[in-house]
Amino acid sequence: MKSRFLILAVFCALIFGLPNMSFAQKTGGQTELSTGQRLDVMSSKLDLLRRSLSSAIKVMEDKSTDNKDKKTNADDPVVRLKGLEKEVSSVTSELNDIRTKNDKAEKFDPAAIDRLEGTVAELNTRVESTLQETAGLRNTTATANASASSNKKKKKGKFFGLLGGGDDKYADLTGAAVAGRDRVLFEEGAKEVRKGHHDTGRLLFSTIINTYPDSPFLPLAKLAIADSFFLEGTTSSLIQAAQAYQDWLTFFPTDPLADDASLKVAEAEMRQMGLSDRDISHARKAEQRLKVLLQQYPNSPLRPTVEARLAEVQENLAMHNLQVARFYYDTRYLGHKGGLKGSQSRLKEIADKYPCFSYNDEVFFRLASTYQQEEEPDEAARYYQKLVQEYPDSEYVEKAKDQLNIIGAPIPEKSTPNTCSKRQSQSFMGNLMQQVSGRADVTVNKNGILISKDGKEGTDLIDEALRYNGTLPALTTPDAPTQRTVKPITSTDPKSKNTTNGTATPTASTPAPTPAVIKP
Repeated sequence: MKSRFLILAVFCALIFGLPNMSFAQKTGGQTELSTGQRLDVMSSKLDLLRRSLSSAIKVMEDKSTDNKDKKTNADDPVVRLKGLEKEVSSVTSELNDIRTKNDKAEKFDPAAIDRLEGTVAELNTRVESTLQETAGLRNTTATANASASSNKKKKKGKFFGLLGGGDDKYADLTGAAVAGRDRVLFEEGAKEVRKGHHDTGRLLFSTIINTYPDSPFLPLAKLAIADSFFLEGTTSSLIQAAQAYQDWLTFFPTDPLADDASLKVAEAEMRQMGLSDRDISHARKAEQRLKVLLQQYPNSPLRPTVEARLAEVQENLAMHNLQVARFYYDTRYLGHKGGLKGSQSRLKEIADKYPCFSYNDEVFFRLASTYQQEEEPDEAARYYQKLVQEYPDSEYVEKAKDQLNIIGAPIPEKSTPNTCSKRQSQSFMGNLMQQVSGRADVTVNKNGILISKDGKEGTDLIDEALRYNGTLPALTTPDAPTQRTVKPITSTDPKSKNTTNGTATPTASTPAPTPAVIKP
């Protein structure tokens, strides 16, 4: 019965695990995103541009209806907006054609995706610029047609009120530029994101950016857009969340929430991390971002959280290197196909970069063995001694002592255990489910900075922004760093996880006999 269960478990792991592995390794272009992910990102951007243009055009069309018989002027704002709308539709159509070919595994030019990404970026710049230039005219148009608009709403109210308002719910709100409406947009955007209507919320926040460039809500509107992507949580959304948080940091590098935004960039990468035997590109990006955060904001209250996140990411990276080292040594070297240097370099990287790795006892033993095979007894003895000192309860200790006796090197008497390297046991079913999911076991806060995932109105930081009309008083800003400039740290933190105790080890001074062959 037990054997049947094990066979079934292995079969499930193969069925569900291998597709995840192949998906994680699939990349597209020079970026580390798959073709589908790149198409999803562009599609999301184009949809937001289309909706923004449609809202602006709808407000201004009423004024242009009286001039239908006049010759079309290329400089007319409505004509310009409609021209951009046609461009957006054309690019969307081309993108959908490529998506269809990609879904059907048909051949297409990969360079077309690179070209489309450049086109979307350039089109986004022109649309935002045009919307900002026509904001004043839209304000005039909205004022002139206020009564007509009101009458239309009265006629439609009963019908659309029963069905929830449809797509026209925010047409006037997003199209016309009216003084004081930025606050309404900000408030409604927060409500829509809380309801899970992330696209609509982003449209409202984008209207503040494109229509009210002097609004006090503008910085927080940009941050709220990043939050909406982060809360949405899909792969393409997390990609855009990391980019949006990074863009926000570019514009507001000294904001009190800058370290929070930097942490969210790292957490967006962590949420995409796979297991250590799969793609580790997201883990490397997360490690880099967390290290930069610690350097830029050394006195941030987020430092303990960042260090904990960094330890988990580095555990994943170190395990990846260990698995590669095992393959090189056990499969290639012991199979007489080389691989000793490949194994040694991976193990050396772990020993140098990840002192808190929970499998460092195995790392030290294997690394010492490689030096022993190369007839470098001093280096071998050094790592055997580190193993005996730092991991006195390890299963490799007795083997290490035997090899130290063979080498003729002294065995350390006093132990200085590595306190930060603790291995956590995992149940069989827990390990199986993790293999099936393909996701790394890391801790991530899935709430945004301004808006939490399950937060109710009045409980989030965005509600404080509304209360203070677009600003966040220092006393109400949680986790705001107290130091905004990079200064050298004069004292060493005794609790730092990047220090190890008792690293000094004696070396052998007596001649060593020929080392024995070890099979770790």
